[in-house]
Amino acid sequence: MPHQTQPKLISGNSNRRLAQAISRRVSMSRGMSVGLVDARVERFNDQEIFVEVFENVRGEDMFIIQSTSNPANDNLMELLIMSDALRRSSAARITAVIPYFGYARQDRRAKARTPISAKLVANMIAVSGIDRVLTLDLHATQIQGFFDIPVDNLYAAPIFALDIRHQFKKLDKVTVVSPDVGGVGRARELAQRIGCALAIVDKRREKAGEVAEMTVIGDVTGQTCIIVDDICDTAGTLCKAADVLLEAGAKEVHSYITHGVLSGPAVERITKSSMKSLVITDSIEPSDAVRKAKNIRIVPTAPMLAQAILNIWNGTSVSSLFDHESLCAIYEGTY
Repeated sequence: MPHQTQPKLISGNSNRRLAQAISRRVSMSRGMSVGLVDARVERFNDQEIFVEVFENVRGEDMFIIQSTSNPANDNLMELLIMSDALRRSSAARITAVIPYFGYARQDRRAKARTPISAKLVANMIAVSGIDRVLTLDLHATQIQGFFDIPVDNLYAAPIFALDIRHQFKKLDKVTVVSPDVGGVGRARELAQRIGCALAIVDKRREKAGEVAEMTVIGDVTGQTCIIVDDICDTAGTLCKAADVLLEAGAKEVHSYITHGVLSGPAVERITKSSMKSLVITDSIEPSDAVRKAKNIRIVPTAPMLAQAILNIWNGTSVSSLFDHESLCAIYEGTY
């Protein structure tokens, strides 16, 4: 047990609502108030970022809650500068809680003369003084190897499994669908958790962002299909996959996506699509349009992230959160 009486939480501007929810959950578990550290993260007139921490953090176990979502560069710089401020203020340990890790899709050189930006960002995070990273559903699990510091990668599948069991009573009529061959592992894990069938939508791209052809691998006739993926950006591929599944005989289509990037025309496309619902987490702060959309629903990640923070602070297992029994206890009252 560390000598600190409680973990210290601090938040940037990327997702204050989630940070406050995590703070409340940590307070409930600790039986004492664990508020966000008083600080200001502001910009000068030329848009330089300035951070000032108003509380003593010397010798404290600090947790910076900051997604690197849109605007990715601004939010990433906030994270780095907050880390530098805490390190220079003699914090004992700094953990970056990054619910959505931006630049994760640039994890390899798909073409000549292109960067591996995910590795560059990992280097920047480590150099800034961060000692550990806690994140959710990395786009590719091998990104953990880009870091020379410990990385705890949580998964949304256990939360989705709880939600699916709550929303769909006849699981024998449910089929989990991977929207591409690369996401089969993620879809298989969810299918095993809820004990249902698995199908795949195989897609062929002519160029980035444009899908030329889609085919369904597996029988979805009369089934309620649940598409599962880690990121939904413009939602074009997702909506087209829903149409293909319905054409293949599916009864209805729902989608469970960890990170609702939802840029450009995404919300309009989803609202007008053949999908009955899209379920996302709050790893990225939802816009007003997302909150108002009738067929978009948000599930909370604060209970799991808060418990992961406490486990890291206590020096206990984080992987225990993947167990169904542990997660049911954490989400008691929600499901």
